[in-house]
Order: sequence, then structure tokens, then C-alpha cells
Amino acid sequence: MLIKPVILWTDALIYLLLGIALVFAVKIRSREYLLAPWRRVARSGSGMAALVILSAYMLIGLMDSVHFRPALTNQNGSAGRNYSTDVLSLLDVLAKPLKERVEKTYSAPFATRLYAKETRELPDGKQVRDYPRLKYGGAHLDNPEQDKAGDIRKIAAISLMKAILLWLVVCGALVLWLARHKQITLSAASRQILHGEADIPWKSIMLTFGVIALLGLTTTDLSVKYHIFGTDKVGLDVFYQSLKSIRTGLAIGMLTTLVMLPFALLLGIMAGYFRGWVDDVIQYLYTTLSSIPGVLLIAAAVLILQGYIDRNPDLFETVAAQADLRLLFLCIILGITSWTGLCRLLRGETLKLCEMDYIQAATAFGVGHWRIITRHILPNVMHIVMIAVVMDFSGLVLAEAVLSYVGVGVDPTMQSWGNMINGARLEMAREPMVWWQLTSAFVLMFVLVLSANLFSDSVQDAFDPRRK
Repeated sequence: MLIKPVILWTDALIYLLLGIALVFAVKIRSREYLLAPWRRVARSGSGMAALVILSAYMLIGLMDSVHFRPALTNQNGSAGRNYSTDVLSLLDVLAKPLKERVEKTYSAPFATRLYAKETRELPDGKQVRDYPRLKYGGAHLDNPEQDKAGDIRKIAAISLMKAILLWLVVCGALVLWLARHKQITLSAASRQILHGEADIPWKSIMLTFGVIALLGLTTTDLSVKYHIFGTDKVGLDVFYQSLKSIRTGLAIGMLTTLVMLPFALLLGIMAGYFRGWVDDVIQYLYTTLSSIPGVLLIAAAVLILQGYIDRNPDLFETVAAQADLRLLFLCIILGITSWTGLCRLLRGETLKLCEMDYIQAATAFGVGHWRIITRHILPNVMHIVMIAVVMDFSGLVLAEAVLSYVGVGVDPTMQSWGNMINGARLEMAREPMVWWQLTSAFVLMFVLVLSANLFSDSVQDAFDPRRK
């Protein structure tokens, strides 16, 4: 085989979470009372626009979660059964030019020369201090000082035309589908989209898709010829690092939720339903856990795991497996330390629901505890769960950046926004200042967190019964 598939722990959990989401979607479609709040979410223009942006991030994250090890080439030129220790992803294959184009050191965005002067020798033997040409950035230009601006405008114009063509094709497909689905004319379908008369705000969705297509095609075309976000200290492309960091942020946000939900749901509902000594024990548990400084607990757990990894290197075939285990452990620790808030909310809501007439009637008729919890209490607290999950996602993404900045986050060998910000800490004190690594991490993280917050607002408006 030319490749050896590799499934990391976080990959498996991401696939599991995706499968759960698909099963949940199928279940929602078959039950009108579950589908109704999601229809209210779909009517929100800002919420659907944010969902399109989140879908773009999810697509990049999923491509970066398909891992494999390429086969090594034998001396006779054939691919043998030995495989490289480097674990690559589908995103690495698609972004291969960005990954392999390594410069000598720093270079600014769209630069054609290094960021610092170096001493070089002229053909006549004289030595001068000058900015050397980059090996890859703008290498196709004979006279970069004069031709760079025009070349960038030309590439951007071609990308704009391709984005407009793609957008028109997608819009045409949408109009055709809407006309067939509602059995109306094409002009009527177009009018519904333009005037916002459809049930779903297609206008907001298509405008957001157009902006993403324009930015995606432009950055893709320009990144082939230039380092659009510059390079770091060792010459790696910062744009490539920013794309690779998306999976880490999404994994922290999603997998921590997967760990947190069972604790919060089970213990919160049990405390509010059974009361008595069960409630006392659970309250004591989450009160004690909340009193421990979260950063201190996370730091202690991560350092213990790192010591175990350093003492047992033979347990891991690749460096990526070590980094992935640390990422998984960080998700588990964050989940254990962040379930207490949702648990309190579910306990209070369950206490209120237990006083309702239908719960007391079910108890009087001898209905079992498990049936009451699953049929009457759990469906009526799911709006709190949905709101808490989508609102906690952005906080967890920011938490990874903070923890990696202080050195107790993900493995230093793993690409993440926190590691990029940590690496840019000393660069900001340089003269001249290297600002692009911090800026690129900030921009991508800001867009993700803002989109998650906008989507969470629409989910809260749709699921919160007090806002109906």
C-alpha cells in the first residue's frame, strides 16, 4: 500500500461525534416537536450566516482529521512496506506547497525578501548588507519591486472572476432546487430569495457563501506564489500554521463538550430528581471541584501526563500520537472541570419540573424513575443543554489559546493558535517588530469565536421558552 491509514484518538472521537450528530439530525426530522425550534434557528439570518462560516471551519477541521503515513520508497524505486514516521492529513496533501516551501527565516506578508538584512558577497568580492531574495515568495518575478503590486492585482482579479462564476452556479442550482421543491416558476423562486420571502434566509446564506468563496479562492491562488501571512522564525508559512490550528481549536471545543455532557446531565438531573442525600453528595462534589483553581488542576494533570509520555516513549509509534494523547487528555481535564456550571442549571430546572402536575401524576401512578427521567424530565431540559453547549464552545476555544500561552495546553509540536500566540510573544519585542504571526492567529480565532457566539444567540432565542 502507498499509505497506511492512521486513526488517532481525537480522530475517532471526532468521527463518533459526527455520527451522533447525524443520528440526532435523523431523529429530529421525524419528530415535529424537536424540529420546531430548529426551524426557528433556520429563520435567523445572522444565525445561518454564522453557520455557513462554522461549516467552512468544520470542513477544514475534518480534512485535517483524515490521517495516514506515506510509504517509504525503496532503493529500486518501488514503494515498500516501511512507512514514514511523519503522520500526514488530507489537508497536508491539499496544502503541500505551503508545507514544503520553507524559507530561511522571517519574511513579512507578501514579501519577496527576508525581513532582516544579511551580509552577502557580490561577484566582485565586495560585501554589502542587504535584504536577500526569498527562495519561494515571489520567485516567479524578475523585478519584484516593480512587478509585485501588478501581479497581486492580476491574481486577485482572476480569483474574483472564478469566485463570481462559482457563486452564480451555486445560486442557479439553489433557484432550480427551490422552484422544483415548491413547484413554482424560476422567477418566483428568485424573487423569494431576493426579498426574503422564503422560510430560510437564503439571501444571507448565499452572500456569506460568496464572501467565503472569494476569500478562499483569493488566498489559495495568492498563497501559491506568495507567503500571504509571512513566515516565522524558522521560515514556515504562517498561513499554513493558521489552517492547521483550526482542527485543534475545533477538537478542544467539541470533544470537551462530549466529555462534559454525561457528567452534567446525569448528576444534575439525579440531584434535582432524587434530592435528599443524593443531592447533598452531588452538591458537595461539584462545590469541592469548583473550589479548586482550574488552571492549577489542568497544569498538574498535563504535567503528570507529559512525564508519563517522556518515561514511556516506546508506547508511541510517532510524535503525532504523543501530541494527540496530550490533546485528548487536555479535553478530558477541561471537560471534568467545566461540567459543574451546567450541572447546577440542570439541578435547578429539574427541581422546578418535579413540582409540575404531570410529573407528580406519573409518580402517583407508579411510573418508574428511569421512565420519568427519560420521558418527562430530559426532553424538558434539553433547551438548557443546547444553549449551554453552543455558548461554551467559544469559551473553550479561547481557553486552549490561554492554556497553550502559559505552557500547559497542547503539545508544543502541535499546531494551535495558542502555540502561535506563545511563539509570537518574544517576536513582538523585536526591532523591527514581527506582528503577522500574532495577527493571523487572532483573525482566524476571532472569526471562529464570533461565528460561534452569533449562532449561539440564535439557538438561545429559538430554544429558550421564556423568549417565545
